[in-house]
Amino acid sequence: MELKVDIEFKQLLRVIKQLPEDKMTLLKAELSSPISPDITNSTKKFQELLLTGPVMDNDQYKVYKETRNHFNKWRTK
Repeated sequence: MELKVDIEFKQLLRVIKQLPEDKMTLLKAELSSPISPDITNSTKKFQELLLTGPVMDNDQYKVYKETRNHFNKWRTK
C-alpha cells in the first residue's frame, strides 16, 4: 500500500515542530543517517560509466572543431 500526500514545506515544518521530544530525536537520527545503499550504488555505477566511457583524443577533437566550424558557416549562408 502506498500513500502520497501533497503537503507544503511550511505545513511539514509545523507538523514536525509538534512532535514529542522522543519522536523528534528519532526523526533527527533518521535524517542524519547515510543515504540508502540503493541510491549510492546507482550513483557509483553512473560515475563509473562516465569515467570509463569513450573520450576524444586531440586529433579527433581537431576534426570535430573543423566540422563544427564548417556547419556553422553553412548555416549562416
